Amino acid sequence: MSELLDLSARNVLKGFKDKTISPVEYMAALSARIDAREPKVCALYAYDPDAAMAKARASEDRWMKGKPKGLLDGMPVTVKELIATKGDPVPMGTAAIDLVPAAQDAPTAARLVEDGAIIFAKTTCPDYGMLSSGLSTFHHLSRNPWDLSQNPGGSSAGASAAGAAGYGPLHVGTDIGGSVRLPAGWTGLFGFKPSLGRIPIDPYYTGRCAGPMTPRVDDSALLMASITRPDARDATSLPYQDIDWDAPGIDVRGLKIGLMLDAGCGIDAEPDVRQAVIDAAREFEAHGAEVIEIPPVLTREMLDGLDIAWRARFWGMMQKLSPASRSKILPYIHEWAEAGASVAPTDVAAGVDQTFAMRAACAKAFEDVDFILSPVNPNVSYPAEWASPTNDPAKPFEHICFTVPWNMGEQPACSINCGFSESGMPIGLQIVAPRFEDLQVFQLARTYEVWRGPITNWPDL
Repeated sequence: MSELLDLSARNVLKGFKDKTISPVEYMAALSARIDAREPKVCALYAYDPDAAMAKARASEDRWMKGKPKGLLDGMPVTVKELIATKGDPVPMGTAAIDLVPAAQDAPTAARLVEDGAIIFAKTTCPDYGMLSSGLSTFHHLSRNPWDLSQNPGGSSAGASAAGAAGYGPLHVGTDIGGSVRLPAGWTGLFGFKPSLGRIPIDPYYTGRCAGPMTPRVDDSALLMASITRPDARDATSLPYQDIDWDAPGIDVRGLKIGLMLDAGCGIDAEPDVRQAVIDAAREFEAHGAEVIEIPPVLTREMLDGLDIAWRARFWGMMQKLSPASRSKILPYIHEWAEAGASVAPTDVAAGVDQTFAMRAACAKAFEDVDFILSPVNPNVSYPAEWASPTNDPAKPFEHICFTVPWNMGEQPACSINCGFSESGMPIGLQIVAPRFEDLQVFQLARTYEVWRGPITNWPDL
């Protein structure tokens, strides 16, 4: 079972085509692993193994006839709870809202279903997706498979926990300030945040993206071929491009690569994190790139402005709830948002303007470099029960300072594992490229992944 589940998605699909692996066999192995590990990890929501097995049997029949439905026929996939799937409620991680079945698949889920993927479960997130944590008033507490006492990060908490626990190679999260990259970094996965609009999403919002979270770069490339296809519901969508996501790595000789070790504000990178990122940058130097240390793009004024704007927005959302429902919201989130009640409208507008200041700073950062490397997370890990690395609602965003600017600037960025701490926890390297150069992130990540070698010590729970 372990050998089967350790295969890349592409190799599994090749096995389906060659009839050396059956979708039913694969789903049975996956279900057995989930049965053994899920009580410890708590990554899943709306998990229906019987329905998944029925879809696996239908896929097996199609493969036997040589008529697969699409690119991913029979391949198990999870999507984050916030990504609507027809017939399933979208609780948004909170006990505060009514459970109403979704009327249709969101764009990402729709593309996966069209390609024959089996969405066998959804993955957990915190209340309103507003924490870098698995803490939720609706879902069980998701935990980091590398150390069950630690947090998997968030808000794509269940996706990161599922990926690191070996629940198949394909998972999709969402990211508005780091919610794909942060948990990917804390759990050793490759996590990709595209240029805004590259992957259609609904509902859309400034900086909000969907993105793959997988054990390997190649697994994410496979997903990108499916989930980037167009959907009219996303008014922020880019014109569709038929990109060859399987393009090989690139020769880094002559590239100018910026190394950003200071986020500008927030939590300083811990020694283990800083050293792992420096070591990764030295690999690029050793292969012929010019690495230049560059200043941060983020300022305290920018981060605090975003905080004010988001507090006010979420307080407005919460005001639509009844007092009884509002009382069910995670206290950390409620306390954080409540501060938005007394903010002057002019301060909210000024906070929104800071997102444009981030955008300008991010664009300027690429005037003299081709790529930027940085830490993903400033810290190695933190307790599973905490809402954030500070666990302080007055300081909610101190850990997203390396990631959030690229959401507002709309640049593509990824997290790829670049080593482990002394305590044995994964450390993420962020690779950022200019806006619209999503493929270049994949190519540079593929190059680094070859230098690094495969991760062979995934948790065996």
